Amino acid sequence: MAPPLSRRFLLQAAALGATTPALSFAATGRAAAAQDAPAAADAPATWTTQPFALDEVQLRPGVFADKRQLMLDHARGYDVNRLLQVFRANAGLATGGAVAPGGWEGLDGEANGNLRGHYTGHFMTMLSQAFAGTGEQVFADRISTMVGALTQVREALRHDPVVLKAAGRFGTAAENVRGSYQYVDLPAAALGGASAVTLSAWVKPTHAGNWARIFDFGNDTTRYLYLAARNANGVPRFAVTTSGPGGEQGIDGTAALALNQWSHLAVTIAGGTGTLYVNGTAVARNTAMTLTPAALGTLAHNWLGRSNFAGDPVFAGAFDEFNVWSRTLTAAEITQLQSSRAADSPAGRGTLASYAFDETTGSTFADASGRGLTATLRRTWGAPSHPGFLAAYPETQFIQLESMTASDYTRVWAPYYTAHKILRGLLDAHLATDDARALDLASGMCDWMYSRLSKLPAATLQRMWGLFSSGEFGGIVEVIVDLHSLTGKAEHLALARLFDLDKLIDACAANTDTLDGLHANQHIPIFTGLIRLYDATGETRYLTAAKNFWGMVVPVRMYGIGGTSTGEFWRARGVIAGTIGETTAESCCAYNMLKLSRTLFFHEQDPKYMDYYERALYNQVLGSKQDKADAEKPLVTYFIGLTPGHVRDYTPKQGTTCCEGTGMESATKYQDSVYFRKADGSALYVNLYSPSTLTWAEKGVTVTQTTDYPREQGSTLTIGGGSASFELRLRVPSWATRGFRVTVNGSAVSGTPAPGSYFAVSRTWRSGDTVRITVPFRLRVEKALDDPSLQTLFYGPVNLVARNSATSHLQFGLYRNAALSGDLLPSLSPVSGKPLHYTLDGTEFAPFLEGTENPTHAYFRRSEPRVVLGTTDSGVANPAKADGTTLLDEIWAGAPFADKAALVARVRSTVNAWVSSGLLGQANGQTVVGAAERATYVP
Repeated sequence: MAPPLSRRFLLQAAALGATTPALSFAATGRAAAAQDAPAAADAPATWTTQPFALDEVQLRPGVFADKRQLMLDHARGYDVNRLLQVFRANAGLATGGAVAPGGWEGLDGEANGNLRGHYTGHFMTMLSQAFAGTGEQVFADRISTMVGALTQVREALRHDPVVLKAAGRFGTAAENVRGSYQYVDLPAAALGGASAVTLSAWVKPTHAGNWARIFDFGNDTTRYLYLAARNANGVPRFAVTTSGPGGEQGIDGTAALALNQWSHLAVTIAGGTGTLYVNGTAVARNTAMTLTPAALGTLAHNWLGRSNFAGDPVFAGAFDEFNVWSRTLTAAEITQLQSSRAADSPAGRGTLASYAFDETTGSTFADASGRGLTATLRRTWGAPSHPGFLAAYPETQFIQLESMTASDYTRVWAPYYTAHKILRGLLDAHLATDDARALDLASGMCDWMYSRLSKLPAATLQRMWGLFSSGEFGGIVEVIVDLHSLTGKAEHLALARLFDLDKLIDACAANTDTLDGLHANQHIPIFTGLIRLYDATGETRYLTAAKNFWGMVVPVRMYGIGGTSTGEFWRARGVIAGTIGETTAESCCAYNMLKLSRTLFFHEQDPKYMDYYERALYNQVLGSKQDKADAEKPLVTYFIGLTPGHVRDYTPKQGTTCCEGTGMESATKYQDSVYFRKADGSALYVNLYSPSTLTWAEKGVTVTQTTDYPREQGSTLTIGGGSASFELRLRVPSWATRGFRVTVNGSAVSGTPAPGSYFAVSRTWRSGDTVRITVPFRLRVEKALDDPSLQTLFYGPVNLVARNSATSHLQFGLYRNAALSGDLLPSLSPVSGKPLHYTLDGTEFAPFLEGTENPTHAYFRRSEPRVVLGTTDSGVANPAKADGTTLLDEIWAGAPFADKAALVARVRSTVNAWVSSGLLGQANGQTVVGAAERATYVP
């Protein structure tokens, strides 16, 4: 049986809603401690409008439910142990054979996997939202698995590494999981200064990493002796030197070691000759090897699995036996080592050092040579991590960031951004399932961050947060403030303020636009966090900065679909056509702009925020999810190229990217902004027309919205439950310029709905009351701000894109059969059986929201070469002014027209003005008027 949904999940929706008790799931062992935490706080007093929790709004059949179902299938089917692999490996824990996701979540991904761990946070948020939205136990179970594993990871990181037992060549072996950064540290006397030596090891490599060391004895990168499993050519290499790489005396193997198989390697040195054996066979010999361990002296670093060169990878795989003899074994003795332990062979145990790796616990390995050289398992980054630290990589990225003066994501890639994703996922997990472990992990992470950042000078923090990419911290401020509302720890609120990027905040608070050249998604979520800081502190500059920032993006840096950024960056305001490319509209930007818009609406109920929300949600966000099932991948875009003929890529880059992460989240919270309530409960906002059912428990009513919007031009609301008095505020979209109408129980509601506003209906509502909203669509164009001839097509809220493989802008005219209302739709022909599909000049137009792989044109070149009215071609060229405005543009700017006579009058007055200005000949003007009089028009 699924546990009841947490009402505190309201917090996850970026909203601290009504006070709700912590629920206890003692029977499951997940949340018995939750009652010890402070109860969820009331919504901030600054919020005049509040959202509903995801479990209070249920999606009904429609386009959103269809898209969500695809993502829910992914959430059910993907093995979470793959996500946990990078965390477990980093902590030196067993990974159960799970394969890391790869891409940004793997060591071989972009920038060496320096962002790994972020995707796990996204996944936890998706699961939390999925559980809240559906109540399916499978999602809660998966959350519990992940939280339990991360709890073990944090505990392991707080201690010295412990041997990971594995099946060995002759019994047990010690395994180094790739990504664990673990190695074996031998005492300095391991080589004994021998002038003749044999070194022997059984290894089972699991990764083909060049220059990973089986052993490396040295002081630095000048004096050393090593055996690498693979050199640059992929074969084993032994070398010894007292003068660095240029002075190496080496022996190279002839074939690569097999992965995931045991191999025996041995090196003998004596009398000027060195020999390399692989699996009992001498594969190479150097007869000019004059250096021996005796020439190296006492060495500081005596390592198995680690190199003295910091850039070399740590050996990934398992060690069985490692022996060092103070003589050269014969070929026959080495051959006999292939079939038995050294102790059971004629060679006997190593006389200088001998490790069987039979240990199954602890972090030390006994030496059986009789010299008592106990070896120790260590991590390359040194001591155990600090209390509270949790990540899929060491603390080193955080440490290095503090001294960086320039960005380099191959060294440090946004560690606080990754911390944000993990923190958000953990808090969402707690809010969805009341798992006290998740809250403890989240609180511990913030404790750790505060202990680190609070000690840094203010100038260091400003420099860090101003670094592109390396200093990116995502929405961490928002989640820290959310966490503070639960923990009440003063340190957590203080931590949130340590992320203030003053130059950005001050500029936006002063309404000074400095966005040109900034990375878009690095900065958008900052402002949602600033609003939450305003909620917690009352500092108005935070809220003012966020409001002004929003206006610097919408509409002056916004594409028609609601997206922003080109190549991830912003350019000068007002430049739209000039920035269109293959890498426009990063999907994360739309996700974060939606979050910012709704959070602003909580403070100021300006309909422009919900107008934008509808635009971006119904177009970019829906269109970024492919309409295809896949358990392995979420199938979400990274960029959406707006160039002609662009084909969307739903498996971007190497996978597990930021946009796939936010895409998973978007697809499991489509219902989060359909309805809001006034803080005092006196009004209900219907922001979006979407099939859904709201349970408004405080009022004792339900509101069921029945619609096929946007395929249907309107919606029906049905009240259920008891009776309640409140004002119903219905959003009138800014594009709904004519015909918006509301009836209650069949009777028209008086009043004049204004586009870009809310239409209010106030009454005592009773079960069975029915509200019908009619929202007539019309076809319209939106022009690029910097090139009015480059346009995109909208039908109501839906962006229509041309499906055509051409790679240059298509040209279309739309006035040929425009209606008296100004609606351009009559110029297009509907496609039978395909709602919202139309054709024009042989090209099909389809909704952007359809997640297909068709080549599309989001923008086209407007071309009206001749004056055509009501399908009547006057034969007169359509003249234009210097700014590009054409005669037809000025005629149709007067729409809507009450009747044909009104349109003809408009044609006549416009023609006369153009003739008087010398822009149109008198004879041609008369011809145009005559064509207008002869034409027949759609109403």
